[in-house]
Amino acid sequence: MIGYLNGVVFDVSTEHIILNVSGVGYEISATQQTLNDAQMLIGQEISFWIYTHVREDALNLFGFLTKPEKEFYTQLLKVNGIGPKSALNVLSGAHYQQIQKWIEDGDAKSLSGLPKIGKKTAEQIVLTLQGKLVLIDQKIGAKNKNIRSENHRQIVSALVNLGFKSILVDEFISTVDAKATIEDGVRLGLQKLSGQKMGQL
Repeated sequence: MIGYLNGVVFDVSTEHIILNVSGVGYEISATQQTLNDAQMLIGQEISFWIYTHVREDALNLFGFLTKPEKEFYTQLLKVNGIGPKSALNVLSGAHYQQIQKWIEDGDAKSLSGLPKIGKKTAEQIVLTLQGKLVLIDQKIGAKNKNIRSENHRQIVSALVNLGFKSILVDEFISTVDAKATIEDGVRLGLQKLSGQKMGQL
């Protein structure tokens, strides 16, 4: 199974990204936000966490910028009635951490507003996953939970406002230490991302 790919964005369509990895083009399905951002990143190097879906007649790759997003995607697949493509539609409707919060809050109404998710499916998502998700902030320990959550949001906001594409910022923020201050995070982001194309490209 393919679990991770690093390569150069070769082409982007309405549903897929073609990632050139050592001369081999991998067709990767991704969320709508990732596809939109990838349009601006053709020719640049990027990494994806991959979920491989194998059928008798096909092998489909689904790509995510961070490991926690991929893990949440695999949790969605446990819900009755949600397959690989519909789970991707769910993640295209809102940030995965926001969706996790709706699930934990039992907010089926908000979930039903996601693409192609009706009331019954939203209720099934809550029934299946509520109380069973390991939220991203919980993984770093209760001590630093609030610090990381708020500081990371501020760092992301600052870097996006400076013109960096959200697809690059999301990949960067997953590497930032939980104890990093907003100032240190933004400074490191500028150093890491300064060689990348910015939003207007």
